[in-house]
Amino acid sequence: MIRTVEQHRAVVAALVPAQPAEVVPLAQARGRVLAEDVVAGVSLPSFENSAMDGYAVRAAELAGAGEDAPVVLPVATDIPAGRTEVPALAPGTTARIMTGAPMPAGADAVVPVELTDGGTERVALRHAPEPGVHVRRIGEDVLAGRVVIDAGTVLQAAQIGIAAAVGLAELPVRRRPVVLVLSTGSELVAPGTPLQPGQIYESNGPMLAAAVEEAGGVAELLRFVPDDVEEFLTRLGERAKGVDLVLTSGGVSMGAYEVVKDAFTGRGVEFVKVGMQPGGPQGAGRLDELGGVAVVTLPGNPVSSQVSFEVFVRPALRAALGHPHPERPVVTATLGERWTSPAGRRQFRRGVLDAVRGTVSEVGNPASHLLAALARAECLVVVPAEVTDLAEGSAVEVWLLDG
Repeated sequence: MIRTVEQHRAVVAALVPAQPAEVVPLAQARGRVLAEDVVAGVSLPSFENSAMDGYAVRAAELAGAGEDAPVVLPVATDIPAGRTEVPALAPGTTARIMTGAPMPAGADAVVPVELTDGGTERVALRHAPEPGVHVRRIGEDVLAGRVVIDAGTVLQAAQIGIAAAVGLAELPVRRRPVVLVLSTGSELVAPGTPLQPGQIYESNGPMLAAAVEEAGGVAELLRFVPDDVEEFLTRLGERAKGVDLVLTSGGVSMGAYEVVKDAFTGRGVEFVKVGMQPGGPQGAGRLDELGGVAVVTLPGNPVSSQVSFEVFVRPALRAALGHPHPERPVVTATLGERWTSPAGRRQFRRGVLDAVRGTVSEVGNPASHLLAALARAECLVVVPAEVTDLAEGSAVEVWLLDG
């Protein structure tokens, strides 16, 4: 039996439940998902203040003022931003005031300094303002007790700014799921070291760890686990405590040395074929011997591994974080060339978009080992399982990889 993409997505999603909340300082909150509504404890502004550098006045006293008929008033005081004790404005006087400084009692408008002669002891005011002009009222932006950030919001600079403005030093966010990324294969060596015949540089581990972090999780990388079942299980047992998901790549096909499949079969992890290309061989479940830790096994070819992460693991991690948009952004584009596709398997082809023309073209070809083509791709182009031929100009579903 071949499992559909939707069926396997549901299996993987069930392994990563909604994450609990934790409280973090504002400096650590960017990119995190807010776990609870943020309610303002203070109004913004919390006091009436000037929106301009200028002079606080009683508007009625400047009736008829203009360029040719300025009203001259004594400057009773200076009010810089941050002054906490501000005397009331006596009738027939003005106060020089800076942007953000508190309005003195009795004043109801501000004349910008550009409309005056800038005097410090006496000032000529050449404008007759309406009451309330250039005055920021209490609660004009936010009223105390109102929700200013909704739960489920991904916190970026503006949200952190409003949280700080209402006096919060920390925020409740969803805990990031911890994912242990395993790379298996005795043929693998670390980048930067000399290659021996038959060896390759290990790329899946760093690639998947980066993908986990980009999705919002915390990646722990366990590299170069040998193709030996007992040693594989021992190394895994030493590192799996406290993680939310174990993510492996490789060792799940039909070969003679499929260590992941050999180690997990009969221990709670089910291995299946999924009707997709690349990425047909998949596995998922909970490892009984390690306290039921969730396990997702991906195929070992680099493109198969990364595409499988995009299809199954990334949306599960983001949903567990309460992310409002767990899926990649999807658009429709026009195919820039003719494609053929095997029957019964949903293809995820790598592509680049021409935003001006609204067309998409393939990078490389459907082979699962062409990592350089994946690195150049801007999107995944989805070909339904029942479609075997796509003419140039056909409308196709496109997943944007940079959103």
